[in-house]
Amino acid sequence: MRQQPPPPRPSGPLRTIKLLGKHQFASIVATAIDYSLMIVMVSVVGLTAVEGTVIGAACGATANFTLGRYFTFRAAHRRPEGQAFRYILVSAASLGWNALGEHLLAVVLGLHYVIARLITGTLVSFLWNYPLQRYFVFK
Repeated sequence: MRQQPPPPRPSGPLRTIKLLGKHQFASIVATAIDYSLMIVMVSVVGLTAVEGTVIGAACGATANFTLGRYFTFRAAHRRPEGQAFRYILVSAASLGWNALGEHLLAVVLGLHYVIARLITGTLVSFLWNYPLQRYFVFK
């Protein structure tokens, strides 16, 4: 018996909007995992804030990579090693962009650090993470 081909994917602007929505959903899930684990590791387990942050961030990044590979971009048919390496590069640069934005908005312009983080994180997600994950990491 012949296997049915997969249904066609949406194209053009509809596909872009759908992918962007899926990317943002994956980012929210990964952030929730990151912050939740950080809080549990510090408040319940008794680790330092730095240790909790490292564990939370590592688990959040792993969740985000996995969701990007299987859910957002459906790129599981490609080898994970190259994707993981490219993901690490993009994430390292993302960290730099977030730190720079936080510095400029909170330190230089004097915005509250939480507001600065929200603005910076949103800009980095839309202008850096999404395009690089779509066209470079999970191409």
